[in-house]
Amino acid sequence: MEEKIHAIKQRFNEVNDLIIQPDVIADAKRYIKLNQEYKELKNIIDRGDIYLNLIANIDEAKEILKNEKDPEMKEMAKMELEESEPKLVEIEEEIKILLIPKDPEDSKNAVMEIRAGAGGDEAGIFAGDLFNMYMRYFEKQGYKTELLTMNHASHGGYKEVSVSIEGENIFGNLKFESGVHRVQRVPATESQGRVHTSAASVAVLPEAEDVDIQLDMKDVRRDTYRAQGAGGQHVNKTESAVRLTHIPTNTVV
Repeated sequence: MEEKIHAIKQRFNEVNDLIIQPDVIADAKRYIKLNQEYKELKNIIDRGDIYLNLIANIDEAKEILKNEKDPEMKEMAKMELEESEPKLVEIEEEIKILLIPKDPEDSKNAVMEIRAGAGGDEAGIFAGDLFNMYMRYFEKQGYKTELLTMNHASHGGYKEVSVSIEGENIFGNLKFESGVHRVQRVPATESQGRVHTSAASVAVLPEAEDVDIQLDMKDVRRDTYRAQGAGGQHVNKTESAVRLTHIPTNTVV
């Protein structure tokens, strides 16, 4: 573990030097990527420093217990061991978790879409409850949100609603929310007190990256179509459909 921490420190120092270089700052994509790596390494380094200090304290305490004759010093060393050894195990587990390779998508912003499922009007109300819950959570976390689409249901709530979320490690924090959520309760639309089962789906998608595409129109074939049969001379002369084919990828629109 100590060797890993020292190796990470070396990489951390390299990244720390890189992010202040003018050519790196000028390259926005590289600068953002290095900044994300800096933050991740900084978390490990902070825990690693605590880990190394605890090891130094434990080694010193063991040395005192082995060679020191003063009972008071030995008692202090024993107390240091009793306090530091459990902390060392705890910090080591935290570092192991931080060292697990991360999904590169985790650091991205995300789009969340909530749709009412089976359950009629109550499903729409449930979708609205989920949306309000998530929005309150985003607010408490300090995330920046932007409403993308909203389709109201007839008795409150939403048939569907989507929102973009911006912040740190958004997709990594929210990706496991995806799936079908179910509720069993007496809904506000029920007059006889019967329990209804309703569902709503939640989808969380990572924000797509901008991609530079060089499109040469020489590689695109243009086909046009006109109406056939009766309809008059004007209809038959109007190009009412156009098909474009990108020959290298066979993409048709």
